[in-house]
This record gives sequence, C-alpha cells and structure tokens, in this order.
Amino acid sequence: MSTHSTPLIPREGWHVMHLFYQIDHSQWQCLSQEEQRSAKTKLTQLVQEIRSTQDTHLLTYAVATPKADIGFMLLTPDLQVANAFEKRLTLSLGPDILNACYSYLSQTESSEYTTTSEQYIEDTLIGEKGLSRDTPEFEKSLKEFEDRMSHYLQHRLYPVLPDWPVICFYPMSKRRSGNDNWYSLDYNARRELMAGHARVGRTYSGRILQLITGSTGLDEYEWGVTLLAKDTIDIKSIVYEMRFDEVSARYAEFGDFYIGMQLPLDELFRRVCL
Repeated sequence: MSTHSTPLIPREGWHVMHLFYQIDHSQWQCLSQEEQRSAKTKLTQLVQEIRSTQDTHLLTYAVATPKADIGFMLLTPDLQVANAFEKRLTLSLGPDILNACYSYLSQTESSEYTTTSEQYIEDTLIGEKGLSRDTPEFEKSLKEFEDRMSHYLQHRLYPVLPDWPVICFYPMSKRRSGNDNWYSLDYNARRELMAGHARVGRTYSGRILQLITGSTGLDEYEWGVTLLAKDTIDIKSIVYEMRFDEVSARYAEFGDFYIGMQLPLDELFRRVCL
C-alpha cells in the first residue's frame, strides 16, 4: 500500500488493531441487491489487498454475542498503514453499515521476564541439573534453550497466527492500589510471579496459542491478550486456572471479553446475514 506519510514503524515488533463492528441492517436493506453485491466485493478485495501487503496479517471473524457482529485483527508494522486500512475497512460496505463498537490498539512486544541465557545457565543447567560448563551435555542443552527462545521471541514480535476457529480477545492491566501495587514490587518478585503464570500457560501448549501485546500509553489498559483455540472449553479453562495465580488473583484487572469464530469472508457474510 503506498502512502506519502512518514512511516511510523517501531524499532521492534508490529502494531496490532482489534476492531469490532455492529451492522446496521436497516441501512443495509436500503441498498439494492446489486449495491449489496458490489459492497461485499469491495470488502473482499480490500481484505485481499491487506493480506497481500508485506508483513501484514488480517484475521476475520464473527463475534459470538450481540456485543459486535464482525471482528478484525490487523497486524502490520506501520501505524500509518494500519490507520489507513482501518478507515477503509470501516467504510468498505458503505456509509453507516459497519458501526465501530469497540477497538483496541497495541504493539507486539517481548517480555521483560523472558529467561536470559545466563539465568538459564545458573538456575537450570547448573542449579537444577548440576551440569558443568564446557561439557558436551551443557553445550547441547544451552543451544536447545537458545534455539527455543529465538523461536519464542520471533513469535512474540512477528507472529503468524493460525486459522484456529476460536478467537478470544480481552484487555488487562496490573493493579496499582494499596498493598496490591504491581509496580511497587521489585523485579525479582515480579519475575517469580510471572514464572508461575507461564508454567500454567505451557500446560495448554497445542490447545491455546496466546499473543500478549503491549498497550501502555496506547489505549485504556496496559496489555491486550489474544487467545486462539480449537475448543471454547480450553479458553474457559486457561482463564479460570490462571485466576488462581497470585499474579492474577492480587494484581490483574480485566476489561471486556470478546469471543469470535474465525471464518472465510464468504461464510462470514452468510453468518452475519449480509
């Protein structure tokens, strides 16, 4: 997509927009059948254009409740491009057809609590496994860890999300009140609490794909959480189980949850009665 604006590309990671719309069916019914066909063709071509843009991904889904009808998740490096695509998506079916009812802006980010190689060496290779430096087993284990972390960080910053049918989005912040002020804890205390949270998450490997995006200074909350799954019970279970971690029980505040089903565009049109 060409633009004459100065690009706004972060030093690392991509911008992420979650967009939710309600359909004004009374406005839609005012269009002739030819106008309706033309509008759906226009949106289809726009989705294809967005998906063919370099380093850009667009998920399309039907929202499961009347909170919204259609949801889009747009990931792209340049905020100028994201903004332009968002405006075009909003108007793609014609004026007043898609009415934005919720949106959220964030950025992909690495975690400050990600285990470093030195921490892994001290805590796991030497502390837990009792391995000595400069031994073949030590070198092999360290390389496996570094390869695993490289893949993990690549996914956090530059994700390619699967077409799993269930998508859940919710924003969250860490509490800052009285004795439950996350930001008054020292780094090691925060890291230990987050490690327990991560251990729960790993038990859902293969059932839940989680993407945490940062929104401090960008939107109302501090993070956006996107969960992809093949079964809604896994969404329900992981959120419930994590509520018992101290990091959630004491320090987490949540916004509204939006649940949707990823659908190809032609099926999405039928689902939302267009």
